[in-house]
Amino acid sequence: MNLKKKESEEHSSRRSRLHEILIALINQQKDLELMDDGVQVFKNPINHSEKYDSSKIIERNQRIIKKYQSLVSSAIVLDALLESEQSDICD
Repeated sequence: MNLKKKESEEHSSRRSRLHEILIALINQQKDLELMDDGVQVFKNPINHSEKYDSSKIIERNQRIIKKYQSLVSSAIVLDALLESEQSDICD
C-alpha cells in the first residue's frame, strides 16, 4: 500500500511541477494566441461577400496548437532535466 501511495504522491508532485514549468513558459510568450472558434471575422477577407475564411481559421488554429505542443514538450524536457539534476545531487 505504501508503495502505491508513494508513487501517487510522486506522480502528483511531477504533474504540479510540469504545470508550473508550463505556466512559466507561457508567461514568457509575448504574442501567445488563443484558438478561434470560427466566429471571428478576419479584417481583410479575400472575398468581401464572405465574412469567414474557414481555411485561414483552420491554418491559424493548427499553428497555435503546434505552438502549445512545443511549449508542453519543452516543459516535459525541462522537468526531466530538473529531475535528473536532483537525482545526481542525491547520489
